[in-house]
Amino acid sequence: MKNLVLIRHAKSSWEAPLKDFDRPLMKRGIIDAHDVSVKISNFLPKTYIIWSSTAARASETALIFAQNLSYPIESIVYKDDLYTFDEKQLEKVIKSCDNSLESVILFGHNEAITNFVNKFGDVFIENVPTSGFVALQFETESWSTINKGKTHKTIFPKDLK
Repeated sequence: MKNLVLIRHAKSSWEAPLKDFDRPLMKRGIIDAHDVSVKISNFLPKTYIIWSSTAARASETALIFAQNLSYPIESIVYKDDLYTFDEKQLEKVIKSCDNSLESVILFGHNEAITNFVNKFGDVFIENVPTSGFVALQFETESWSTINKGKTHKTIFPKDLK
């Protein structure tokens, strides 16, 4: 079995005149990331690796989650190819996972995340919100052969208010 957790980066700021890649989290995003990250431990596999987009808002979100999950921040793997809004590119990265990895937590971006979970999960989600957590399970031994899996759990900030 393969376990995949997709987490959309937390709410980011549009206020500073920065490139999209460099946009930081805003206060609400930081709060939402903390709120969701402290609620997910019961829904995570025992061991996992964390991958994150290199964009500021995704990597900052990954750091918040890692700290709240007591995951060593130096073990986060930052991947340039996760800075994508295209689900086909996201699928390509996920299907290239080493099969020795049973579980991956991935921090990325929309539209890629929403479209991916709708293609590969069994529950339609209109939009994975910022700080949204979606856990998928696949009955396969190989990442390259994942297809329709099971949407195991979703946690969105609005569910915690």
